Amino acid sequence: MAVVKMMIKNTDKPSKEQIQKMREAKNKPIVFDEDSPEMTESMLSNFKRVYPPKEAVKL
Repeated sequence: MAVVKMMIKNTDKPSKEQIQKMREAKNKPIVFDEDSPEMTESMLSNFKRVYPPKEAVKL
């Protein structure tokens, strides 16, 4: 499986192709493995939002 990285600046609007790729990724199942295990609620609660909710891209 190939790793695809995308960098989108918060001042840029995503292209139609980028939006389509994000929509496709949204519908794929999450695959956990030894390098990326499923996180518990306790682990997830340690994360902090980087951007305020209004700045997040809605798909």
